[in-house]
Amino acid sequence: MNRVDLSRARWKKSSRSSGNGQCVEVADLHITVALRDSKDPSGPVLLFERDAWTRFLAGAKNGITTS
Repeated sequence: MNRVDLSRARWKKSSRSSGNGQCVEVADLHITVALRDSKDPSGPVLLFERDAWTRFLAGAKNGITTS
C-alpha cells in the first residue's frame, strides 16, 4: 500500500461543529481526502479516493443510506 504524506495536510472541522469533541477533521490532499478524529489528531487516518468522497458527500446531503 502506498503511504500518503500528511505532514502538510491542512485539517478542517465543519463549521457546524458544536465544540463538544465529537468531531472529525478533513484534509484535502488533491487526489485523496483524509479523515481523522479531532480528539486524536495523531491517531489513525482514513483515506478516500476523491470520487468516493464526492459520492459519500452527495449521499449524505441527499439522505441516501445503504442497507
